This record gives sequence, structure tokens and C-alpha cells, in this order.
Amino acid sequence: MEIVLYIAALVAAIGFLVLCVSLAMTLTSLKKTLNEVSGTMSGLEGQLQGVTRETTELLHKTNELASDIQSKSEKLNSVVDAVKNVGESVNGLNTSVRRITSSVANEVEKNEEKISQVIQWSNVVLEIRNKWKERKAIDEGRSGYSNFKD
Repeated sequence: MEIVLYIAALVAAIGFLVLCVSLAMTLTSLKKTLNEVSGTMSGLEGQLQGVTRETTELLHKTNELASDIQSKSEKLNSVVDAVKNVGESVNGLNTSVRRITSSVANEVEKNEEKISQVIQWSNVVLEIRNKWKERKAIDEGRSGYSNFKD
């Protein structure tokens, strides 16, 4: 029975040795994996710092752009107000021109007969003037001819 006890102790020792070897292999593999994870994390940390720096620069540029857009928007608002005022002025001018045109048209219609008479009298006066000039030219021509003849 003593032999059984030695065999059991030997089996237990071999089992413990196998357990220790497999545990050592597992821990070695775990150490290697953890070293790789540590390297990856270091690289990731460096990349994250670069991204953070670029993000900060982008945020500053975005703030500057927003400020620039705000100031240009305020300037554009004043231009839009000025254009609106010009449009209102043009509308007022158009309304005034329409009123004046309508008034002139009404007066022309009311005085159409008088205007027609004025035009006729003007034509008569122009004809009389033309005839007068012709007669004067003829008289000067005759007197010049008689002067030349003498």
C-alpha cells in the first residue's frame, strides 16, 4: 500500500508539474499580449495627441470664421436695408410719375380742342412768316436787279 501512496504522490507531482508548465506558458503568452497592447496604446496615445492638436486648431479656425461671417452678415444687413429704402423710394417715385402722367393725360383730354386750335394757329403764323420772307426776298431781288441795271 505504500507503493500506491508513492505512485499517487508521483502522479500528483507530475500533475502539479504539468499545471506549472502550462501556467508558465499561459503567463508568457499573456505577457506577450499585454506588451503588444501596451505598444498599441502608446501609438494610439500619440495619434490621439495629434488629433487633439488638429481639432484645437480647427476649432480656432471655426471660431474665426464664425466671427468673420457674423461681421459680414451685419454689413450685409445694412446693405439690404439700404436697398430696401431705395426700392421704397423708387416705388414712391413711380407712384408720383403715374399720378403726374394721369393728371397730364386728363388735362390734355380736357384741353384737346384748345391744343388743336393752338397748333392750327401756329401753322398759320408759320405760313404767314414764310410768305413774308419769300415776298421780302422777291422785293430785294427786284430792287437788286434794278440797282444792277442802273
